Amino acid sequence: MALGQYRLFLLLAVALVLLYGVSAAQPAVLVGGWRPIENVSDPHVQEIGKFAVTEHNKKATENLKFQSVASGETQVVAGTNYRLIIAAADGGASSKYEAVVWEKSWMHFRNLTSFKRV
Repeated sequence: MALGQYRLFLLLAVALVLLYGVSAAQPAVLVGGWRPIENVSDPHVQEIGKFAVTEHNKKATENLKFQSVASGETQVVAGTNYRLIIAAADGGASSKYEAVVWEKSWMHFRNLTSFKRV
């Protein structure tokens, strides 16, 4: 019986070491943290940027014209938060703005949570 318990212990110890080795080889990801968007030219990212400007215009006295998304990050929440740096023009002057949009794509839901000039 003691030999059987020893083998079981040894097998569990080897399994734990292997699992630790596999998990240590994975890159560290901060759960709930912001991750850069690799391709801000992606049509979906550009659509989120246009949405942000349109929603901002509804709430503000400005009439910004969306130009492009310059950079951005995503955060997984109950859906996805997009934090985008957007180029937009007000008349002839172009400025950059930071917008945060919360999206639940499976529910066809979007909400502009913040919009400010940077």
